[in-house]
Amino acid sequence: MTKMYQIEKKMVYKAWLAVKANAGAAGIDAQTIKEFDKDWKNQLYKLWNRMSSGSYMASPVRKVEIPKPDGGRRCLGIPTIADRVAQATVKGILEPGMDEDFHPNSYGYRPNKSAHDALEQARQNCFRYSFVIDIDIKGYFDNIPHDLLLEMVVNRVKEPWIILYIRRWLKAKSRDSKGFITERDRGTPQGGVISPLLANLYLDQVFDKWMNIEHAGTKFERYADDIIIHVRTRREAEDVLETIRERMERYGLELHPDKTKIVHCKDCYRNGNHKDLSKKFDFLWYEFKPRAAKRTDGSFYTVFTPAISTKSKKRIRKRIKESRVLKMTEITIEQVAKDLNKFMIGTINYYGKFRRSELYEVSYLLDYRIVKWIRKKYKSCRGRLAGWKELTKLKKENVRLFAHWHMLQTSYVIARAV
Repeated sequence: MTKMYQIEKKMVYKAWLAVKANAGAAGIDAQTIKEFDKDWKNQLYKLWNRMSSGSYMASPVRKVEIPKPDGGRRCLGIPTIADRVAQATVKGILEPGMDEDFHPNSYGYRPNKSAHDALEQARQNCFRYSFVIDIDIKGYFDNIPHDLLLEMVVNRVKEPWIILYIRRWLKAKSRDSKGFITERDRGTPQGGVISPLLANLYLDQVFDKWMNIEHAGTKFERYADDIIIHVRTRREAEDVLETIRERMERYGLELHPDKTKIVHCKDCYRNGNHKDLSKKFDFLWYEFKPRAAKRTDGSFYTVFTPAISTKSKKRIRKRIKESRVLKMTEITIEQVAKDLNKFMIGTINYYGKFRRSELYEVSYLLDYRIVKWIRKKYKSCRGRLAGWKELTKLKKENVRLFAHWHMLQTSYVIARAV
């Protein structure tokens, strides 16, 4: 039987493998990855059949609110497993061609590009340029106008069935935990597989390519909707920011009035009179600001450079304090280490890229909590001094037991805790 749209079955299968590897929560039908996997052949055939015939319709997304570090709430729209596989199929077809055309200074959600790449480029540019425009787009994913985005999709995509299904995904309703259904006329839900690609396409047209024309030669880094622009003078920063504000408004987006700002990259060589400007900004959970550095001759100077942000430290401290395993004295120290190392290895690998010494505070807090666990578990270590001595002993016997011991190689004076 001839299908209306020619979609290869192997593309749907590859999409399923990607969705399965990424795991994630269930959609409104409550079907989990595990449940889908039990009957994956039949599930994928039915999905392929519907997509090929044009009868595939997107289900409403499950609306979930999660807390943001600044105290606000972020809305996620979680599609069903079948919808995620369908989106991954389209993403697998579109991404290679689109990615080739995206701007090299766009780093987010792209193959062979990482947050560390963006941070390194931002670090280098902060050395060369005295001012940064820190752009924050208010509710970007939730406010992309559907009509303008679909116009860009139509201009880039040849396959009618892909355009059809992207339109259906964008228009899919959302349903919250109380069962309330919401119509959507703008935005692409965070949580959707196709959303990052569509979001990149929109800002590639609205910002990246426009910058190349309107402000040719101006350096910037963009990671999804997180944008940092580098200029030489304050006047230039003010002019560029105003044109960006107008550009965003024209395309249905608004710059956050409080979070968008001009920053002076102050160091020992750049001490201009800009007391009213901020001297720091956050980018990808790192904080860029003036910091002390040591020359080879032993003297100190000030450099504008990134390190783990205050917000990130706070979030990590909260995670350590709330750790369930550090309240379980019935388990072994090896089990405690196994659980905590999963978190700490990822933390150190990400935040230890620049100025790793800034993680020593986090390392000390974790050791402090491990000592509390030791004191509760062993009667012979009830005192604080005894607890820290036991920790020192453990560290000498097996420095690789806890990831932060050998990855950060910190040491403390026991008297500090007494």
